[in-house]
Amino acid sequence: MKIYRFVFSPIEVNTYILADDSGDCAIIDCGCYDKKESEELEFFIKDKRINPVLLLNTHCHLDHVFGNRFILEKYGLRTLSCEFDELNRKDASQHALLFGLTMENPPEPAAFLTDNQKVVFGKTELVVLLVPGHTEGSIAFYSEKNDCVFTGDALFAGSIGRTDLPGGNYDTLINSIRNKLFVLPGSTIVYPGHGKETSIEKEIKTNPFF
Repeated sequence: MKIYRFVFSPIEVNTYILADDSGDCAIIDCGCYDKKESEELEFFIKDKRINPVLLLNTHCHLDHVFGNRFILEKYGLRTLSCEFDELNRKDASQHALLFGLTMENPPEPAAFLTDNQKVVFGKTELVVLLVPGHTEGSIAFYSEKNDCVFTGDALFAGSIGRTDLPGGNYDTLINSIRNKLFVLPGSTIVYPGHGKETSIEKEIKTNPFF
């Protein structure tokens, strides 16, 4: 599986495209904020000759769902997310105003994902890991075959997600990371919602929150 990362919007969110040799791809946390960013993503997909078949959200804070409407209009895909994050999706346009930004509310999801559920595209399988704490419905996507996990805003390189927003809870997040992420193989590469990648082993050894 090939992993491509884009950094979109004034909030600098990581948008990932996962593509395997089937030609199909999944998009995680589409953060395209304006037309220029949407066109950049569209051109890349066309240039690589890949076919988007899944839109996934680690959670539904505004920066992670900016591009959901574009993906629906361009590729006919609604996101798969956690039901516990529906309030964040519904309030996204109001939250945007707090950042001096504007957006339409994101489209309703195609379906809701649950802990340990498997999501498949092409020849690739991802396992959903429920990791609440940053939000109530935060989830991660783990690929055992490709030795990587997409953690959204739960775990970062040298840090963790903020817990002072509605639905956030520090103790819950710490427990989620310890019990759902730090039990993965140390070699697992962590692709977070913001910033550069890291590894489970490195975060266990050096993350100051642990």
